[in-house]
Amino acid sequence: MEVTKYAPGTPSWVDVSSADLAATVEFLTELFGWSATDMGEDAGHYTMFDIGGRQVAAAGPKMPDDPTPSAWTTYITVDDAAATLALVTQHGGTVLMGPMDVFDAGTMAIVSDPSGGVFALWQPKQTIGAQLVNEPNALCWNELTTRDADGLLAFYSTLFGWEVVKQEGDGMTYRELHLDGRRIAGCIEMDDKWPPGLPTHWMVYFAVDDCDATATRAKALGGTVHVEPTDIPAGRFAVIQDPGGAVCSVIALNAVM
Repeated sequence: MEVTKYAPGTPSWVDVSSADLAATVEFLTELFGWSATDMGEDAGHYTMFDIGGRQVAAAGPKMPDDPTPSAWTTYITVDDAAATLALVTQHGGTVLMGPMDVFDAGTMAIVSDPSGGVFALWQPKQTIGAQLVNEPNALCWNELTTRDADGLLAFYSTLFGWEVVKQEGDGMTYRELHLDGRRIAGCIEMDDKWPPGLPTHWMVYFAVDDCDATATRAKALGGTVHVEPTDIPAGRFAVIQDPGGAVCSVIALNAVM
């Protein structure tokens, strides 16, 4: 569906940092059928992806001295980035960058929660974020993945006013994050079945028509499939890594998220 505005507290944009920007752009455009626009040297060759002229995501290069791995970042819309940053530090988070104006698009900041999970704040001006969501090859879900769900979600709820709604099933508890009665994201708690040492992170999901075909295509394009197509209550999903090193999920949904 097309989006023209995001309520404060809603995940609204995703971008990927890449150790090999050219390879990542080629992989994602081939995998999802996106068009790519390099915003130029002044923008650090930040590359916008769109479907039919509607922005869906972006990619940018990792800085040469950045020791962190390539990764997708989830942006959450706020009314006032500076005020939200004050809450971040007050409640145990860390400001990693910003706030900074991105031309006339908006104001951004990159922060980490008390467990080290990285996300971004977006105060929109001319750019709201993703203009198309919940359709094939577009963003459909953002999921906090952590080892202390209840403790960490207290931090996020303080920042964004989220309500945590627990869903029980298959021997696990899944937490939906609601804003004004509407689900806007999710949270899964890692247990001992997850790789040891895997840190808190925000997983990005893109909807696809056929999860198995997309996973096969990802391999053919030089990507890696870390979780083969698997059925879950929401649909059939897989976890893939692009040649630049960043990991995301794709899902053939049973219904619109």
